[in-house]
Amino acid sequence: MADHADQCRSPTVHAAIPDDAVAPEYNHPAIDLNRPEQNDPMDDRDSDSSLSDCESVVSSEQPPGAALSPFVECGLTELGEGDRVHGLIKERFVSRLGALAAQVAVVGIHQNRYASVAAKARAQAFQVYSEAVQKKGGGDTANVRYAWYATSKEEVSKILSYGFGYSGKPESNNGLYGCGIYFSPDSHPLESVKSAPRDEDGLRHLLLCRVILGKPELVSPGSEQSHPSSEQYDSGVDDLSSPRRYIVWSTHMNTHVLPEYVVSFRAPCCLRGLLRTPEKSRKPTSPWMPFPTLISELSKILRPSDVSLISKYYKDHKGGKISRHVLIQKVRQIAGDGLLTRIIKSFRIKQFGA
Repeated sequence: MADHADQCRSPTVHAAIPDDAVAPEYNHPAIDLNRPEQNDPMDDRDSDSSLSDCESVVSSEQPPGAALSPFVECGLTELGEGDRVHGLIKERFVSRLGALAAQVAVVGIHQNRYASVAAKARAQAFQVYSEAVQKKGGGDTANVRYAWYATSKEEVSKILSYGFGYSGKPESNNGLYGCGIYFSPDSHPLESVKSAPRDEDGLRHLLLCRVILGKPELVSPGSEQSHPSSEQYDSGVDDLSSPRRYIVWSTHMNTHVLPEYVVSFRAPCCLRGLLRTPEKSRKPTSPWMPFPTLISELSKILRPSDVSLISKYYKDHKGGKISRHVLIQKVRQIAGDGLLTRIIKSFRIKQFGA
């Protein structure tokens, strides 16, 4: 993705991960890099990821220092092998790669020190927005999470210097989840690993960022959404219970994201084929059911006029008059999220036993 983000450090933003990997000033449930979640539903999800006989990556032709020197030049600080934070991030990253872990070698981790004036300002802006999201939600947290972002070596310096950029066309994951930039949860780096391009030295790079999720909304595949659907939402996810993607809208990408670390690693050259889960073993995890079936179930509960209106919107969508996103929003307005959730949950139990 051609996106760019900035160097940022405010006096109140810690450059190092604290002992419990949670920034107290944000008062958020950030993923604990020191203690992996005991009940994380994605812990074992990729243990059966298939691997091919693609190139091994444990060996390297040259010391990583020379290949990663541009990161130091743009204001990042390299963490040594013996550094505690280096160990926490490396262990957390590799442990979540499933069978691919044996073929991945972390060669460098760099920390954003937020040294420039612009960097400090952007860090302060991030904190201001996290506090604003917290107040807007009326709770005690802005729901700030650690998340991975795939990028190239060249893009890292642009991101740290100028911020995330967006061309107006979805570039990651084929734009399946609307117009924004996509992150992988800290507990599931595989999606970002697959998207990370190899540089001329055979290295791939991921940014480890803090992301303000606030109240996320479900974004369906094929969405053309480019901003929250209403004031109550702040971000998007592909699954409300076990997200694999966080979607930060293009309107929020330079206020709701704070890059903190760059992880550089070697991995097999042909990752996309290696990490594909066989279709037979994959169950849908997002709240989903065929629209005709949904309309049939709604007809048992809603007024005939409401069902007729939903059917009309569905027909308009099939005829190309309205987008899938508009159709979903119309159905939600008529039926209500509570009713839709109950119907879809019942459908999933009947179909998949879950």
